Amino acid sequence: MMAGKIIILMGISFMLMAGQVTADKANNEDSEKSGRYNETFNPRQIAYPNHLGFNDLHLEAIRHLKPDTNSPHDPKLQVGVHHHCKGYDDGTFVCLMFHTGMGDQDKPIGYEYIITAEQYNHLPEEEKKYWHYHATEFPRAEVSLPDLTHEEAEKLMPVLKETYGKVIYFQKPDDKFPLGEPYVLIIQDLPVVSEQNK
Repeated sequence: MMAGKIIILMGISFMLMAGQVTADKANNEDSEKSGRYNETFNPRQIAYPNHLGFNDLHLEAIRHLKPDTNSPHDPKLQVGVHHHCKGYDDGTFVCLMFHTGMGDQDKPIGYEYIITAEQYNHLPEEEKKYWHYHATEFPRAEVSLPDLTHEEAEKLMPVLKETYGKVIYFQKPDDKFPLGEPYVLIIQDLPVVSEQNK
């Protein structure tokens, strides 16, 4: 009697599992048909499968870590920070920030929130000081778009330069875990190399 119940339960479990596999396959097919990746910002997105979409746009930039000194030559200002960004329908981006590379075990320690110029103009005046203008900061940060060809990047850069970013860290670069409070890094206040000292 007990053996019969076990066989029935096993049969039901297999049926449910088979149904789930079929449903998952259908969902995956629907996702691919709907274009879950942003083909404009990353035309080869399919090469980086990521259902969360944080490869809609990939930027690399220096001058995105808090320096230990007031020198524009501080080593932390020279570290390239990878931004892996997801684009949203309202024109904003959220970029996970990786300072140690893009290996499988590299962890993000913060994020940059990117908004349009129009959205920036509607911010409260006291809030605007936390946001940096990308037309000013891109040259200083030597921003590149590693996943795009030169031609693709040329088309995209003028659009990106007219946006604003706010950098929020939840972990200090040298800490093993997130310790203490998160902080905003005001990019435009970081030390800058003057034209005379270049």
